[in-house]
Amino acid sequence: QVQLVESGGGLVQAGDSLKLSCAASGRTFSDYAMGWFRQPPGQESEFVAAISWSGTNTYYVDSVKGRFTISRDNAANTVYLQMGSLKPEDTAVYYCAADLFRQRAFMTTYMIPSRYNYWGQGTQVTVSS
Repeated sequence: QVQLVESGGGLVQAGDSLKLSCAASGRTFSDYAMGWFRQPPGQESEFVAAISWSGTNTYYVDSVKGRFTISRDNAANTVYLQMGSLKPEDTAVYYCAADLFRQRAFMTTYMIPSRYNYWGQGTQVTVSS
């Protein structure tokens, strides 16, 4: 198993940047593909970004492409979400997630929350206009 702890959330203004971190402990971090999801107030959880085991492959929801960057440092057991040009609609609780995907399955299901078995507690990001 793996335990996940997010950090880095906060209150920022529109146009600002913020970097979220997700620290993992437990089983070998590089065994897990990772994802970031978010849940806006009163809405369902939505996919934000995902990254493969070595970091070679990354995926984004269209609304954050060009503004957000997902990365990972396997030596530090951490995945990051660098967020730029933040908008009020980015306001949400952000969660990191992990699972032991098979490669083919990850490529087709990285955006589905139920495919991840391990989740952090979430970190609040609030963007004011």
